[in-house]
Amino acid sequence: MFVRCFPRGLVTDLGDVMNAINVLKPYKALGMWVFDDANAGLHQEPFVGGADSIIDTWVEGFQTPDTGFRMTFSGDRFPGYKYTLHWRRAELSGNVYYCEELGAEGWLCPALLKYFESPPGNIYVRCDEIH
Repeated sequence: MFVRCFPRGLVTDLGDVMNAINVLKPYKALGMWVFDDANAGLHQEPFVGGADSIIDTWVEGFQTPDTGFRMTFSGDRFPGYKYTLHWRRAELSGNVYYCEELGAEGWLCPALLKYFESPPGNIYVRCDEIH
């Protein structure tokens, strides 16, 4: 599931518009955190390279995170964000981000560029259970 949220104003060509705030529904498949986004042509896109471990910590205490939870993220702060990922470096074909709240690094694959024109300096994240 992917939700599009646009800033106020007239949008005439949706082909080149990137969302201000993005929402994904990560879930577990074959023991890995993955997500689907039909609009971006992604199916079971995995979180690997430490990003999976960060997600494990973010969803501790959720009753059934494996079946899916809501992950809201943006390159700009938004009301209620809980975590900040700081860009550290380009690595292989992706980018490494550091979650200061957890003291951990995670690698984000090139699918990041489906949501941002270029790797943002910070990514602000909130994770919520889906009831």
